[in-house]
Amino acid sequence: MSTMKAGTLFKPELVTEIMSKVQGHSVLAKLSQQTPIPFNGVEQFIFNLDGNAQIVGEGEQKGAGSATVSSKIIKPMKFVYQARMTDEFKYASEEKKLNFLKHYADGFAKKMAEAFDIAALHGLEPKTLSDASFKATNSFDGQITGNVITYNADQIDDNIDAAVQTIVTKGGIVTGLALSPVAGQALSKRKDKFDNAMFPEFRFGQNPDNFFGMTSDINRTLTTTGGTAKTDHAIVGDFQNKFKWGYAENIPMEIIEYGDPDGAGRDLKAYNEICVRTEAFIGWGILDEEAFARVEQA
Repeated sequence: MSTMKAGTLFKPELVTEIMSKVQGHSVLAKLSQQTPIPFNGVEQFIFNLDGNAQIVGEGEQKGAGSATVSSKIIKPMKFVYQARMTDEFKYASEEKKLNFLKHYADGFAKKMAEAFDIAALHGLEPKTLSDASFKATNSFDGQITGNVITYNADQIDDNIDAAVQTIVTKGGIVTGLALSPVAGQALSKRKDKFDNAMFPEFRFGQNPDNFFGMTSDINRTLTTTGGTAKTDHAIVGDFQNKFKWGYAENIPMEIIEYGDPDGAGRDLKAYNEICVRTEAFIGWGILDEEAFARVEQA
């Protein structure tokens, strides 16, 4: 990227790097799978096959089975982040511009990760933290309303187990565990009858990648407040198979030199500033509501 003009696209390898960093900072990205998705969306088919397979002998009638097929369209939504900076950037050397781009990409990835979690977990518009139009149909708070356990700090391990049981007793599996920092600390304080720490891997603010075979992550986005968001201290479920997310491979970046594009109340040119605006297109979908359970604050 020798020059950075309006409409410039990040190079494909940089897009991959940015989205990989999102996976490191987003609890949902860490626990699930990511794949590029087209701008017009992708259709995920969900098959429910009833009954067992049949061994058929010579000349024997093949019995009928039954299957139901449903689908969910995952369409990318536009996430925008923009920031002002001095227009001295325009006159910097190519080396300094590339160095800036590297650091900007790091910061942009963190902002996208946080925004993605806030939207998909709570159904909130990330900037205003108000209820989004998709809250009831495409968020954990809005869709996971049956498998809900009330949080108790002194019994957080039992809370997690109870949440898991709501899934496995229906034939589901649990591949991931998302925790709030409060729940992580509650686990670190649990002790056995000999006063030994039951979960020492959570002590001193540590964030283990695994909890009893489940991929795990602690992230403050679980307790983001705003609108009608729930305070989720734990979410368990089949993140690997029943939650899908992806991103469109184009991430445009625009250098704006005039006007007041961010509504800050001052003209860019008058203050020798430029505005860097970047857009990412991210989509997600919960394929089976019964494959997840939440532990929420009463």
